Amino acid sequence: MNAPVKPETLPQWRLDDLYTDREDPRIEADLHRARTANEALVALKGRFVASRADAAGLGRLLDEGIGHYEAATNGLWSVASYASLAASVARDDPAWAKFEADLRARASQIAAESLFFTLEINQLEDAEIEAALEAHPPAVRWRPWIRRVRLARPHELSAELERMLVDRAPAIANWARLSDETLAKLTARVGKETLTLSEALNRLSSPDPAQRKQAAMALSKALGDRATTLVLCLNTLAFEKQVEDRWRKYPDPAAARHLANEVDAASVEALEQAVVEAYPSVSHRYYRLKARVMGREALDHWDRNAPLDTAPPRLYGWDEAKGLVLESFADLAPKFADAAHTFFNQPWIDARPRPGKQSGAYSHPVTAERHPYVFMNYMGERRDVLTLAHELGHAVHQTLCQPLGTLLADTPLTLAETASIFGEGLVFERLLAAASPEEKRGLLAGKIEDALNTVVRQIAFHRFETRFHAARLEGELSPQEIGGLWLEVMGESLGPAIRLNRGYEHYWGYISHFVHSPFYVYAYAFGDLLVRGLMEKRREDPQGFAPLYEALLAAGGTKTYVEALAPFGLDPRQKAFWAAGMKQIERLVDEFETLVPEK
Repeated sequence: MNAPVKPETLPQWRLDDLYTDREDPRIEADLHRARTANEALVALKGRFVASRADAAGLGRLLDEGIGHYEAATNGLWSVASYASLAASVARDDPAWAKFEADLRARASQIAAESLFFTLEINQLEDAEIEAALEAHPPAVRWRPWIRRVRLARPHELSAELERMLVDRAPAIANWARLSDETLAKLTARVGKETLTLSEALNRLSSPDPAQRKQAAMALSKALGDRATTLVLCLNTLAFEKQVEDRWRKYPDPAAARHLANEVDAASVEALEQAVVEAYPSVSHRYYRLKARVMGREALDHWDRNAPLDTAPPRLYGWDEAKGLVLESFADLAPKFADAAHTFFNQPWIDARPRPGKQSGAYSHPVTAERHPYVFMNYMGERRDVLTLAHELGHAVHQTLCQPLGTLLADTPLTLAETASIFGEGLVFERLLAAASPEEKRGLLAGKIEDALNTVVRQIAFHRFETRFHAARLEGELSPQEIGGLWLEVMGESLGPAIRLNRGYEHYWGYISHFVHSPFYVYAYAFGDLLVRGLMEKRREDPQGFAPLYEALLAAGGTKTYVEALAPFGLDPRQKAFWAAGMKQIERLVDEFETLVPEK
């Protein structure tokens, strides 16, 4: 079909499974449940260290304490998730912003009372913990969680300082809130139209060059007009992070993220190096070929994601997108399709773009006691179909590991992106198989651009953050200085065939990860190249692959990325692993080049 998607036909979620509204008494009930579990945990304070000589007693205490900790987590995460989900579709409503901020503050105060718990666990020696787990076998199930807690051991502060950081976290989070609200209220004037941020970004994929240029220039102006606020938010949060990192003795600004992801800095450096070394043969070469197809020597930055066909883009209705996703997931295993199907049958997806709704897409797992919710802004283009597959991949992953419970299901970012990117790959394979020869070049271009956006662009983002945080150590950066860093790293990644026109220096401002989750972005590249290795294994043995893959997803956060990939014979600690993934993208560029006419 090629009729525009009517927003009113798209699903909106209902959050009734969580709470009906801000006044729902279940909110107070869940906060009370969290407080009660927390108080039961606090009653054990001091006993963990005191029991270190009694292995069986310590094992029982660990089992009981972690159980209370998880119960408190379930209550707090439930109310926090509701506030976040509801506010994300109403960023123009001050009442929801206040509700979210107030709940965050209350939850933070409850959680602060149990700070002693992980600190006390980390006063124990490894041998004492192992003896306790062996002496009380029911506690063995918590070994992966304890392992993750102990990763922070060298960086923990005193109980008083840890409490102070928790107490002031809600106030610091308001800087991210200010950034979110600034972007949610952003409008770009394009001719007689007033576009939201999501609509303006979507217009950059228009087949009409004039529309792309108008949208890009309007977006540059809108971001430039708000640069002072966005720069203040980024500078302030970076300074807050800098202070905490210094107290915790992290060796560099990315170290805390590596620890949370359970990856070695050397692995991330190997990933970055492999991607950067492939810039000339992958991204630079592809954009040079794309410019040739479009009859240009070089492309303006607003042409980066332009369709090669100037006809209106192929649009997919919601039901069509649903069918593509479910059929693609069923190709892998019926269980994956069944899990995804539930989300379409229930009001758990919010796909309808509307004023006040923030941009982006995510699948929110809430807790293991609750089902996930999927958020996106569906416009009907091919990328939206792939985004739907991406977020439903997350949702299936989150569903499969729910039996582990909330603490063990929580998956490091590096593995959390595995199912989502795999879901995208399955849908693309189906689209390509059904394409006519005329459509194939456009689909290949789209696939390559998705890979570049997921791998090359995210590594460029990572390099931007690295340089920004290094420069921030010397003091606040001006909008011009931040814009200069942005142009530098993006120019390196895109190559000479892309012109970074005036105004592009402001485009860092809409990347919310820089504010909310510093150094998050490399996880996308990590996940994409990791999935390329997994998909190669699937091609080798489709039948044998599915159960191994299901086991990987169902393991949640109980295994490190090295352990999770060992059954597939993959070792992501080696640079060659990442270089092989980049080679796969390069082969797509090779295939695309065969479809590009000579000059």
